[in-house]
Amino acid sequence: MPVEQIKNIVDYGIIGFLAFLSFLTFALAIERVLFYRSVKLEDYIHEKELELDLSKNLSAIASIGVNAPYIGLLGTVIAIILTFYIIGDQQDTINPGEIMKHLALALKATAAGLVVAIPATVFYNALLTKVDRILSEWEILRDKGRIK
Repeated sequence: MPVEQIKNIVDYGIIGFLAFLSFLTFALAIERVLFYRSVKLEDYIHEKELELDLSKNLSAIASIGVNAPYIGLLGTVIAIILTFYIIGDQQDTINPGEIMKHLALALKATAAGLVVAIPATVFYNALLTKVDRILSEWEILRDKGRIK
């Protein structure tokens, strides 16, 4: 496999996949916020039914937050392997500046993974807090007799 193809796999494959995960995280978070705004506690008789509706898609956001750094790390490892391949191919004229440039660019995949993971984790924690708050409000309404 030529060096340029491997570089494209890292650039377009790994970082492209991370961009997709970022878009998916934002879409799921927006969907959850809109749902939380529209939820009517009086429509729920059982607490577990409410909890199931509230926690929908939260595991996907959490999974993205947890796994994005590993996906970025995979891209970095592939790029570093590519850099070593380039070094091995240039036995006569090894340019330290060129090597440093390749190693620096290899880290962009890890950075992209972190850029996806940090907001996903923040969204997950914020949404989970909102779920707990809505469940508490439901319990208060139930205890006051406003919910059957």
